[in-house]
Amino acid sequence: MSLTLRTISREQHLAYIQSLPSASHMQVPAWADVKAEWRSENLGWFDERTGEMVGAGLVLYRQLPKIKRYLAYLPEGPVINWFAPNLDDWIQPMLAHLKQQGAFSVKMGPPVIIRRWNAETIKKGIQSPDVKRLRDMEADFIEPRAFEVADKLRRMGWQQGEDGGAGFGDVQPRYVFQVPLANRSLEEVHKNFNQLWRRNIKKAEKAGVEVVQGGYQDLEEWQRLYEITAVRDHFRPRPLSYFQRMWTALNSEDPNRMRLYFARHNGVNLSAATMLIVGGHVWYSYGASDNIGREVRPSNAMQWRMLRDAYALGATVYDLRGISDSLDETDHLFGLIQFKVGTGGQAAEYLGEWDFPLNKLLHKALDIYMSRR
Repeated sequence: MSLTLRTISREQHLAYIQSLPSASHMQVPAWADVKAEWRSENLGWFDERTGEMVGAGLVLYRQLPKIKRYLAYLPEGPVINWFAPNLDDWIQPMLAHLKQQGAFSVKMGPPVIIRRWNAETIKKGIQSPDVKRLRDMEADFIEPRAFEVADKLRRMGWQQGEDGGAGFGDVQPRYVFQVPLANRSLEEVHKNFNQLWRRNIKKAEKAGVEVVQGGYQDLEEWQRLYEITAVRDHFRPRPLSYFQRMWTALNSEDPNRMRLYFARHNGVNLSAATMLIVGGHVWYSYGASDNIGREVRPSNAMQWRMLRDAYALGATVYDLRGISDSLDETDHLFGLIQFKVGTGGQAAEYLGEWDFPLNKLLHKALDIYMSRR
């Protein structure tokens, strides 16, 4: 297949995404409005023979301080046939185009999963003194074609980004936790939860925890819980304006792109979460909770409701997003994987983010600048 690449309209881009079973929420045109501090461009790949669009990418450009050169970033993209035998023919025109646009370096995150570990395997790993990381265990599923993709990228001159390495604080997680929903009943999904999760869901029900959906007007209440969480977990919270922009941008593109949930007890909101939907892929994206009311298990109740809603939407996967690959109980991120493993899903490892230095000197300068921050 001979391919051509050109800039496309947002409408063309959205129509293409809507024709697919799913794509990353960071590759929908509206994501450009969420990341308002970046310049953006929509790219389309076309089959020369038929004129049909066969791939798309959202590119975000971040300007270097003081000079008109850019880092070009395709978060969890582009949306192309990554297993195509002629991967070169997809990637090279993109690099040539981005160079013309003034990019000195390109960063992308192929949405390709290499390995998956089932919850049972992870539990055994946690109990084994020899296992410190996910990769210390044999995976339950391996995608051999993913290794071919990595080889091809290396041969083209792409460099594998370090885990959580450079970037502008926007580096995407390499390891995520997902609950597969395709061809499963809700009863099966619930049965697969561990005992503690099932017990906590029951406890919340008994206590009368209510889970409700909120709207734009409730984002201030979301922010209150989110800022409490930020203090407790020692991270810098995003401002309220970010979530307001996210809501407006994503839901004007598709009224069901972003949802907000609250778990409340006796009229008091105890936990909250945002949910994103693109086709059959549903993400639990941000979570927040108060320091009070934990004994009535609001977070478990909320996740169960979100998972049921995802199922009702016909989702094939409920994605709990990032985890660390550490299975060491002393690791500060261990609680996160422990909580998510309780859902009986799978840990998935993506190919990770890759960099292509179009200008080696500026790319190196950026690396040094980022390492000092």
